[in-house]
Amino acid sequence: MTAYLIRGAGVVGGEPTDLLIRDGVVAETGRGLSAPDATVLDADGLVALPGLVDLHTHLREPGREDAETVESGSRAAALGGYTAVCAMANTSPVADTAAVVEQVWRSGREAGLVDVQPIGAVTVGLAGERLAELGAMADSAARVRIFSDDGHCVADPRLMRRALEQVRAFDGIVAQHAEEPRLTEGAQMNEGVVSARLGLTGWPAVAEEVIIARDVLLAEHVGSRLHVCHVSTAGSVEVLRHARARGARVTAEVTPHHLLLTDELAATDDPVYKVNPPLRTAADVAALRAALVEGVIDVIATDHAPHAAQDKERGWACARPGMLGLETALSIALDVLGPAWDLIAERMSRAPARIAGLTGHGRDPAPGVPANLTLVDPAARRVIEPTELASRSRNTPYARMALPGRIVATFLRGEPTVLDGKAVR
Repeated sequence: MTAYLIRGAGVVGGEPTDLLIRDGVVAETGRGLSAPDATVLDADGLVALPGLVDLHTHLREPGREDAETVESGSRAAALGGYTAVCAMANTSPVADTAAVVEQVWRSGREAGLVDVQPIGAVTVGLAGERLAELGAMADSAARVRIFSDDGHCVADPRLMRRALEQVRAFDGIVAQHAEEPRLTEGAQMNEGVVSARLGLTGWPAVAEEVIIARDVLLAEHVGSRLHVCHVSTAGSVEVLRHARARGARVTAEVTPHHLLLTDELAATDDPVYKVNPPLRTAADVAALRAALVEGVIDVIATDHAPHAAQDKERGWACARPGMLGLETALSIALDVLGPAWDLIAERMSRAPARIAGLTGHGRDPAPGVPANLTLVDPAARRVIEPTELASRSRNTPYARMALPGRIVATFLRGEPTVLDGKAVR
């Protein structure tokens, strides 16, 4: 294993520090370090962060390899500064058995670019009718700890209660896609002034908020852990704030696009802006940003949702919802939060690693810590060209936008997966 000496990186935005990486860990830190056998990387002006961790990634494999594969998605993640991603269960076949989650986990190990941690389905086939093999997936080689029917809400409260009770046995988590389906039937975008002007069926904020409120109470009742996926409304923030005050074991995530983009973009009729949950109002965006800083929302998660051209480049009503996110998430965080490096490290690495139980990730570079880290050039700006993305899909809402920050290098257990902004393999 090659040793690396990173010279002069600002660890989480602090003073320039040398980092010696040897045998998969950060062996030494300080100034003026020397290691004749090490490959030297000049990191003057760069920021060293713990490798980013994504709680919400769609890798599409098995079943939709035309949109993404574990390998292509892992490469996109590494280029985005990630060292671990949690892969959602809505594959084909659905990741609702030990065999399928182990297949995804092994594919991630074979790719070797990031740690791929499968998320298991809550219900068989995501159908919301009977529980999947939660215990078997937890006991599998993949050691699944998060379960989600993302893309579908576990709408039946009895089924949700049973899922929360089952995962409590191994301190697992149910990650809920909060959407009361009877309130969103036929919905095309956020319900509000813009939907009325465009004549599109609206998706009311209360459809999200009522499920979060219900599930917080259920989680409290059974003493289990609940995670709320892609929070998108100001009302949801208030429900979560109240839940925190009550001491509920609830965590929550927000996507980069819900921190930046608004429902006004639906007026372009470009289906790249169609997403689930939908883009909301500027007031919602402001509330989400404030909640992220406050800590009511714990995590920035990408909800990286690649789609093949034939599924996305259609009329708005027929287009599949979802956006790419892995290769641009840190840039959006910098755009929204500025160079708040400690906050970014907490929301994009430490907190998601804690929630997912990924003990080798989410730790600031320090002696003895696994060398899962990323180097960022905060002074750089890059124009997003969809054809240059590593993902197999091209449905980015940031095409041709100039975004701050550039990932210069990413290390997974001491081995570079990205150097000089390019994937090593």
